[in-house]
Amino acid sequence: MEVTISKCTIDDACRLREVGYETFRETFEHQNSPENMDAYLDKAFTLHQLEKELSNASSRFFLIKFDGEVAGYLKVNVGEAQTEDMGKDAMEIERIYIKNKFQKHGLGKRLLDKAIKLARDHKKQKIWLGVWEKNENAIAFYEKMGFVQTGAHSFYMGDEKQTDLIMTKKL
Repeated sequence: MEVTISKCTIDDACRLREVGYETFRETFEHQNSPENMDAYLDKAFTLHQLEKELSNASSRFFLIKFDGEVAGYLKVNVGEAQTEDMGKDAMEIERIYIKNKFQKHGLGKRLLDKAIKLARDHKKQKIWLGVWEKNENAIAFYEKMGFVQTGAHSFYMGDEKQTDLIMTKKL
């Protein structure tokens, strides 16, 4: 098994879109209406939106490949790119997406380790993320990795207001 992690460029926008659509649907489709799912995907994963995010110097994306096949990606934010103001000493993990068929191979942990290394390289004191309160597998994973719930914020899936737990890990 060969695993590689590489930094994304603007040329990776189509791949990120494909992975985002696939993983988001796999994970959340059974708990949300088709209308709200489509509304969110059509907003969050357009090529224009992803190109805008890729062009932001305060955000970074990384593709993870398993035996040469794209298995998922990581998005981290610092400074004003963070979705919540968590201070200059924080880095946000906005997305860790792993396709279902690649789960249980340690790829999520590898992306998390990559994010922690980036945070340390940038002299950050903490790393944080938002996770949907109903995503029990992800919450359990982050708790196992040393994250603790430190708050919550609203997240809109289409027109439905949902709650994301804010989880933080001190470095």
